[in-house]
Amino acid sequence: MYIEISGVDNPQARTVVLSAGLGGSGHFWSPQLNVLREQYRVVIYDQRGTGRSPDNLPTAYSMEDMAAELASELSRVGITSCDVIGHALGGMIGLQMALSYPELISRVVVVNGWLSLDAHTRRCFQVRKDLLLNVGVEAFVRAQPLFLYPADWLSAHQARINTEHSVHVAHFQGTDNLLRRLQALMDTDFRTCAQKITQPVLLLCSQDDLLVPWTCSQTLQDALPDATLEKMSWGGHAMSVTDSSNFNRRLINWLNAPVSTTRDLSHMEPSWQKN
Repeated sequence: MYIEISGVDNPQARTVVLSAGLGGSGHFWSPQLNVLREQYRVVIYDQRGTGRSPDNLPTAYSMEDMAAELASELSRVGITSCDVIGHALGGMIGLQMALSYPELISRVVVVNGWLSLDAHTRRCFQVRKDLLLNVGVEAFVRAQPLFLYPADWLSAHQARINTEHSVHVAHFQGTDNLLRRLQALMDTDFRTCAQKITQPVLLLCSQDDLLVPWTCSQTLQDALPDATLEKMSWGGHAMSVTDSSNFNRRLINWLNAPVSTTRDLSHMEPSWQKN
């Protein structure tokens, strides 16, 4: 797989690995790279079968496969300890790595993730699958921003969206690959094993996310032994893009907090007040 290392030029520096969502491309994290590179050794990669990592995925592809592929690549480049920051599918990869390779993973950040697939998210995925299979790639890509960004942001960034549309069509990962990765994501369920994830986990969610209800992050928090929930009021599913300054501030504050105090940030809502 394509992998790129930048930031602090020291193999012993704290390392953060950025894992994208269904699109799979490391380019997704462009709004975070500069701020992270100032303090950390930063790894981005294109997931197998996407972007600069072309491949034909097997039919029985799974989240365990995605985690194993990333763990193998990190071992290849000599990384033995890291934090994983993942968006949606990328966050699921981070949780799976925490389970399968606990010695490798120090902390996990899950952006707009879930414990198990929500019925609303399942409906959204089905709509996207129907577009892809019954209308085609152009329609699938054209609808994608509706699930990622708030309407007001979309209205103000039409030129950018039109440019991205052409790029995403030209570099589409392929119908079979996308459907196999999507099915692996939909099949992922941490309800029976979340208690085994003992690493500190930051759950970042946006309350206006059209694709994944923000309450999914709250449910995931309740299931994990050591999880902090950060709620952004605006930004959509891809709030790391639409409200990157707010997102980056919250991310860096948590990453820089000592492990023993990650659950004690002053702005956090006490767990006993959640209900």
